[in-house]
Formats: sequence, structure tokens, C-alpha cells
Amino acid sequence: MARFDKELFAVPEGFDRMKEGVTYGKIAEISYDSKTTGTTRKVNIILPPEFDENKKYPVLYLLHGIGGDHNEWLGAEPVYVLSNLVAEGKAEKMIVVIPNVRARANDAGNPQDIYTLKHYKAFDNFINDLRDDLMPYIETNYPVLTGKENTAIAGLSMGGRETIFIGLSMPDTFGYIGAFTPAPGLLPYTNYGVSEDGLFTTETLTLPKGSDNFLMINAGESDGIVTVWPETYNKTLEENGVNTIFYVTDGGHDFVVWKNGLYNFLKKIFK
Repeated sequence: MARFDKELFAVPEGFDRMKEGVTYGKIAEISYDSKTTGTTRKVNIILPPEFDENKKYPVLYLLHGIGGDHNEWLGAEPVYVLSNLVAEGKAEKMIVVIPNVRARANDAGNPQDIYTLKHYKAFDNFINDLRDDLMPYIETNYPVLTGKENTAIAGLSMGGRETIFIGLSMPDTFGYIGAFTPAPGLLPYTNYGVSEDGLFTTETLTLPKGSDNFLMINAGESDGIVTVWPETYNKTLEENGVNTIFYVTDGGHDFVVWKNGLYNFLKKIFK
């Protein structure tokens, strides 16, 4: 199994901080109507530096973890990370959409039923909200390019699980897939007293033969939460003929690893 040296994915000092002379993108919280949940849902939108409404941009959908909501990723300073990379010529200008992945009527973060099958299924339901409600809203109201070569999805932990689920289920829509410490559930497992049959089997965890979709997975060296699952997913994908980038970096199940993943994923997409 291919496993890349973590030094190839090291992040530079200050990559997530404001720097003098750099033009930064703008972030705004907006709402959209979801037929999937029957509610109005909130989402954060990052527009690129020097945004021009007369131009069209590729789009990244960025997914949070099991206890978070559409604001969780803001703690990672994604505006600074992306804008600094754009200023250095290392990333493309893009629109970033940060939704609430908990696709149910009560979608508040850190719910009491956090480690239950009912809660996990709300995350799995996001594929319907994304496809039927959020993406049509974004494509109608923002100048985004369409087609898989212009559409990416990435996420942390439970959002990483959903990223792989959605990316493999919609390979003609998402050309770039980035899963940072993806959580259990793509394959059968038991954890926290909950058993799931798995969204895939070891045979179906794959992409169509000949696919050129980009897929990156990372893991934290001291991650005691998702443990071996990122590596297990990667091993299964590779055994099924899928080309991946997989690496283990310093950190645990935390934003040290997730920001590292975001930084490296942004450098790779839409090229």
C-alpha cells in the first residue's frame, strides 16, 4: 500500500495566519430552503480574494465533524489558509461552501444523541440535501463552474466519512475527494456500542474502473478516536484499483491534522 512520507505534507509556519500584503477572501452566513429536511438551513460561503461576480469559479464543499455544524471549520481559519495559498500561486481561486452536514430538522451541533445510529443516519442523509437542495441553490445564486473537474468535496472525521460516501456515490459530480481522519461507518463496524452494516462492502468501496477522480486521505499519528479506519479505507480502495494519496501526519484527532489536510488538499485541486 502506498503511504507517502509526512514530510512531503508539512505545513509552513504561519500558513493559517493573516499576512501583510495579502488580499483575503470574504465569508458570509446565508440560508437556503431544504426540501430534504423541510427546514431553512444555514451555510457559510467563502468568496475568493478579489471576487468578481462576472467570473465563474470552481467550488469546494467542506464538511464538519460529528459534534460540529457549519461553523466548526471557521476555527481553522480557512479564509487565511486559502487566501495565503492563492497569494503564493499554490492554489486556485475558488468558492468554498461550508454546510451543516446533519441533515434533519433538528440540526443543532453537539446533540444529546451524538453517538447513536439515528444521528449517524442524519449525516448519511446529507447526500440528498446536498444533491437536491444545496447544490442547486449554490449553482443558481453564485457564479460557480460545474462538472466534476470544477467540483470538490472534503471533510473532517464524520465529515470525512460522508466525503468518501458522497464522492464514491457521485463520481460524475465530484472530481476531487479529500477525507481527513475519516470516521468509521463506510465498512461494517461496531463502536461506542453502535453497530452499522456499512455504507459499502469491501468490494463496493471503489470508483468506476478508469476513473481519474482525485482521492486523498490523511490520518493523525496519535489518533485514538478513528484509530485504523483511515488506513483501512485506503488499503481497501487500493486493493480495488483506486489511486489514492494517503499519509499519516503529526497530531491526533484534531485541527492540527485537519488543517494540514485542508492545506494540502487545496494545493492539489482544480489543477
